[in-house]
Amino acid sequence: MTVDPPDPSVDPAVAVNRLAADLAPASSTDTIVILGKGPSAEGVSPQVFAGNLVIGINDAERIQPTDVTIFHEDWVADSLHDGGLRASAYVTSAEFEAPGRAVVRAPHQPLGSNEEDLMLSRFQDREEFAVEGAIFLSALEIARAVADQRGRTQTVWMVGFDFTPGTGPARSATTQFAPDSSIRRANLELQQYIMRNALYALQDSNLDVQHVGAKEFSALTVEELNARHRVEVSQSTRGRAADEEELVVPPVEITAELTTNHFGDLDRLEQLVRAAHAAGADWVKVQKRDVETFYTREQLAAPYKSPFGTTFGAYRQQLELDLDGFRVLDELCDDLGIGWFASVLDQPSFQWMLDHLDVPRVKLPSTISEKRDYLRFVAEEYTGSLVISTGMTDASYEDWLLETFTRQDTLYLLHCNSAYPTPDEHTNIGVVRHYAQLAAQRAAESGPRIVPGYSSHDFGWMASALAVAGGAGMVEKHVKLGNTEWAHFDAVAVDLTTEEFAEYVSAIRQAQVHVGSAEKRITASEHHKY
Repeated sequence: MTVDPPDPSVDPAVAVNRLAADLAPASSTDTIVILGKGPSAEGVSPQVFAGNLVIGINDAERIQPTDVTIFHEDWVADSLHDGGLRASAYVTSAEFEAPGRAVVRAPHQPLGSNEEDLMLSRFQDREEFAVEGAIFLSALEIARAVADQRGRTQTVWMVGFDFTPGTGPARSATTQFAPDSSIRRANLELQQYIMRNALYALQDSNLDVQHVGAKEFSALTVEELNARHRVEVSQSTRGRAADEEELVVPPVEITAELTTNHFGDLDRLEQLVRAAHAAGADWVKVQKRDVETFYTREQLAAPYKSPFGTTFGAYRQQLELDLDGFRVLDELCDDLGIGWFASVLDQPSFQWMLDHLDVPRVKLPSTISEKRDYLRFVAEEYTGSLVISTGMTDASYEDWLLETFTRQDTLYLLHCNSAYPTPDEHTNIGVVRHYAQLAAQRAAESGPRIVPGYSSHDFGWMASALAVAGGAGMVEKHVKLGNTEWAHFDAVAVDLTTEEFAEYVSAIRQAQVHVGSAEKRITASEHHKY
C-alpha cells in the first residue's frame, strides 16, 4: 500500500477517507478483520488474516501484522516501537512518529459512562471522526469508509473483543507498557454495551459485522471461524510465547466437484454437501446446462436405460437442479458455512442463473472452451469471480482469456488435463507455476486478480499437493456418493462414503504447511552447532 504523507491541516474525517481510498485496493477480498487484544485472538488461524484488510486496536499488531493500527494512549506508542512497527498506517491522537508509514492525526474522545449515547450518535452521524474511547468504533468507521470506496458490502470479523475482566490480553500482546487499573476493567462492561449497540446500528449498512467469540451477540466462535478457512491450528501454536514464530501457510481453497452426482435427488445432494463439508472442503460445485439446447435432438432421443426413462434426454433432464434445488443448496451451504458455485455450460443457463439466483461465483469448464460467443457474453455481462479451467487448450487460449475477461473481480485459472483419468506424465503441474508467475506479474496492473489453481482429473493427491507447491490458490477434486449401475461413469471421482476425500484434503493442508512462507528466515527449530 502506498500513501501520501499526512497533512496535519486536513480535517480528520477527510484524512480518513483518503486513507480508505489507499486501503481499498490493498487487499484481495471483501473481508475486513478488526483485531482486539482479547485472549481468544491467539487461537485464530493466521489464515483468517491472509489476504484480508486488518485493522488493529492499540498494540494488537503484536499478535498479527495489520494494515492500520488505531490508538490514543502514550503507552501504546512505546509498545509499538518496542515490538517493531507492523502496520502500514497509524491513526492516533498521540505524538507518534512512524517513518515511511502514514500517520493520520485525529482528536481523542474519551469514554465515560454518561457519554456513550453521544459516542454512538457521532458514530451514526459520520460527520466527524475521532479516536473514540471505544476504539473499535473508530475501526468500524474506517471499515465503512473502505466499503464506501469499494462500493459494496464488506464482511467484518471482530476478533479478540472478549470483554472478559481478569483474563488479560493475548500472550503475544502482553507487554510491560500496558497499565492495569480498576477503571480499565470497569470500562469493559461499558464497551460491551457499546459493541452490542454498534452491531444494531450497522444493520442494513454497507458492513456485515460478525463478532467472533462466546457472547450472546457473537455470530460465530473462534473454532467456527477457523473452520471456514480449513486450516488447523495446533495446540502448540495457540498460546505461543511472543518470541516464537507464527504458522504461515499459503491460502488454498479446496473445491469438491459434485458434477451431477446428486442425480437431481435433493436428499442425495444434501448427503454429498454434508460429507464434503465434514471432510474439510471450502466449496462444493455443481453443474447447470439447458438440456434441450445443449444436446442435439438425435442425442436426446438416443436410447439410454436409467430409472428415469429409456432415452438419454430423460436421463439428462433428471440430473439438472431446478430453482428449488438451487435454493436448497444455497440454504444448506449457508447453514454449514461452506461455499457453492456452478459450472454453467451455456448461455440460456447462465442467464437463468443471473435472473433467479444470487450467484457467488461461476465456473466456465474446459468443455466449452471453443464456444467463444458464449464466453464473450459472460465476459461482458458478469463482473464477479470466475473459475476457468483450461483443459484441451494451449497458450493461445490463455492469451485470449486475458484479453477478453477484463471486467471481472477475480479470475481463477485452473490448469487441468481433460483426460479421465489423467496419466501422471500428462499432469504438467509446471503450468500451475506459470499461472502463479502470471498472477504475480499482473498483480500491479488494472483488471482482474488472477488466482492460479489445479483441477484434478488424476488419481490421488500427489499432483494436487505439487500444485500447491507451485502456487495454486485453488484445487478441485471430483467426488461421488457410492457407485451406481446406470450413472455417468466418473472414473476419477473419489467416494465420499470412504475416507479418501478426507485424506485428500488432509494432504493438501499438509502441503500448505510444507510450502509455508516465501520469506527466507531463521526458524525456531534451527540453530548453529558450531
